[in-house]
Amino acid sequence: MNSSDADDRRSFLFLLGSTRAGGNTETLARHAAAGLPADARVRWLRLADLPLPAFEDVRHSGSGRYPEPVGNGRVLLDATLAATDLVIASPLYWYTVSADVKAYLDHWAGWMRVPGVDFRARMRDKRLWAVSTISDEDPTTADPMLGTLRLTADYLGMHWGGALLGYGNRPGDVLADTAALARAETFFARHPALVA
Repeated sequence: MNSSDADDRRSFLFLLGSTRAGGNTETLARHAAAGLPADARVRWLRLADLPLPAFEDVRHSGSGRYPEPVGNGRVLLDATLAATDLVIASPLYWYTVSADVKAYLDHWAGWMRVPGVDFRARMRDKRLWAVSTISDEDPTTADPMLGTLRLTADYLGMHWGGALLGYGNRPGDVLADTAALARAETFFARHPALVA
């Protein structure tokens, strides 16, 4: 496993993309996290608490170089690189990830071009997961969002861990989705740690 950590423990970074703390998606993600091995490191970051500036594509202007991230960008970059497993926990907003998750992913394009970071190489072989709640009975409404995340993983040579979907329209609805809660209990156990 490509990781900046010296030991073999898995390190899960949960990136909460909801505008509401404690919403259905976060509830489902925390339920799934409870099933992680006791020795797994777990970190939770709420993207709304770490706002990023609008991403500016400078590849074809001036030097085409991106500056070293600072502030919230540095926090997110360092946390991203330190994790073995990244969990995007985003409600389905207009058939895709939330604006905060999209901004975070947009900044990956810049991080790939910051000299000395080696972002793309260091992301290879990490695992990307998705947790979401949808307000539609048809789970295929999440297909565009899941396609975005799967293709992102493929582009960087990451492994796609899969998606955990639950139903949630009003606050607390996901707690009544007993099938989703049952899937959550073993969601991360479906894939053992990757071997280098």
